[in-house]
Amino acid sequence: MTYAVIDVGGNQIIIEPGKFYDINYIFANPGDVISFKRVLFCSKSGDYHIGTPCLDQIFVKAIVLKHLKGKKIKIFKVKPKKNNRTKKGYRQKLTRIFIQDILDSNL
Repeated sequence: MTYAVIDVGGNQIIIEPGKFYDINYIFANPGDVISFKRVLFCSKSGDYHIGTPCLDQIFVKAIVLKHLKGKKIKIFKVKPKKNNRTKKGYRQKLTRIFIQDILDSNL
């Protein structure tokens, strides 16, 4: 089984080739091929590689599928004895990517 741990936008994500993931919004058009170079850990057919902090030879190739919005978060604040209530909402902008391959630049 091949998988890797990458750092995308301050979040660490465990990824596998052939699957799609929702990450924080990145500035790319749908259909663009992007590569992630901050690979922290990689496992290929029983071989493990651990970066300190990143692996320089390994990168991940992905394609941008679409941009979407996440689940709505409601913020409700109450200040007691002041008759002050505030209700706000927020939706995170996300990008859906499809992982094509985990590549080794030494090959």
